[in-house]
Amino acid sequence: MNGYTYTELKDTRSGFGDGLTELGRKNKNVVALCADLTGSLKMNQFKIENPKRFFQVGIAEANMMGIAAGLTIGGKIPFTGTFANFSTGRVYDQIRQSIAYSGKNVKICASHAGLTLGEDGATHQILEDIGLMKMLPGMTVINTCDYNQTKLATLKIAEHEGPVYLRFGRPKVPNFTNLEQKFEIGKGILLNEGNDVTIVATGHLVWESIIAGRKLSDMGISAEIINIHTIKPIDKKIILKSINKSRCLVSAEEHNFLGGLGESISRVLTENDPVPQEFVATNDTFGESGSPSKLMKKYGLDSNSIVKAVKKVLLRK
Repeated sequence: MNGYTYTELKDTRSGFGDGLTELGRKNKNVVALCADLTGSLKMNQFKIENPKRFFQVGIAEANMMGIAAGLTIGGKIPFTGTFANFSTGRVYDQIRQSIAYSGKNVKICASHAGLTLGEDGATHQILEDIGLMKMLPGMTVINTCDYNQTKLATLKIAEHEGPVYLRFGRPKVPNFTNLEQKFEIGKGILLNEGNDVTIVATGHLVWESIIAGRKLSDMGISAEIINIHTIKPIDKKIILKSINKSRCLVSAEEHNFLGGLGESISRVLTENDPVPQEFVATNDTFGESGSPSKLMKKYGLDSNSIVKAVKKVLLRK
C-alpha cells in the first residue's frame, strides 16, 4: 500500500480562494461574482486586489448567473461563488438557459457541498448537485479532494473554454496531494496499485478510500485506488484498465447514489466491461444537522463503510 500522508488540515474552499487570487494577478480577464458570501467563499483577497473586477450581487443568485453569462460576451472569464445548494438547485433554470444552452464560459464555483456542511442541516446539504450539473449538455463537472487539488483545479478551469461546475467544501480535511502534480481535466489519478478490487473515489471520500486501503491491506486485500476529480467527462480509460485486473469495483462519493459518480461509472462498465459494483454514497435521502464526522459515519461515507462495500463486492466476483 503506497503511503499518503498529510501535515496539515485545510479547507478546500481556501484552495479555491487562493487559486482565484492567483488568477486575479495573472489574468486580467478573470472577474468574480459573489452572492453575499464573500468570506465563506474565501474571495476577500481577490476583492481587495481587484475591486473593479469583483461584483457583490447580494442574495440574488439567479441574477448573478445572468450577469456572469453576459460578462462572457465581452471576453471576461467570470467565476461565481456561493453555496452549492444556491449554485445549482436555486438557479438551475438560469444556468440551463443562460449558460449551458449557449455554452457560455462561466465557472460556477460551489462551496459547502454535501453532508460535511454539518450543522446547517438538510436544507443546505445538497446531495444531488452533481447529478443536476452533469446532465446539462456541455457542462464540465469537477469535485476536488483537498486544498491543493482545489487550488490547481481553480487555476486550470480558467484555461478551459466552456461552462464548468467546480464543487468543494467547508471543513478542514487532510491536505495530501502535491501542488506540483499536473491537474488535467478529465484525467483520473492512480493513487495506489492493487489487484483484488478497484476503489474509485471523489471529493472528501478520496482520503477515506486511502484509509480504507490501509485497512484492507492489513486484511490481505490489495486495493487499487483511483481519484476521479472530474466526473464529467469521466476518465473511462483509467477505470477500464483497473477493472481489467481487479474484476470488481467500489465507487465512493459524498452524494446521492442516484445521479452521481457511481452512476457514471456504472454506464462505463455496462457499455464496456460489466463487473460487480458496490456504491458508497447516500441512499436516496436528505441529510440532517450534526457534526461532519458524525454525519459521515451515520450515512455510511467513511473508511469503514468502504471496507464493508469491498468485502461485499468481493463475494460477487
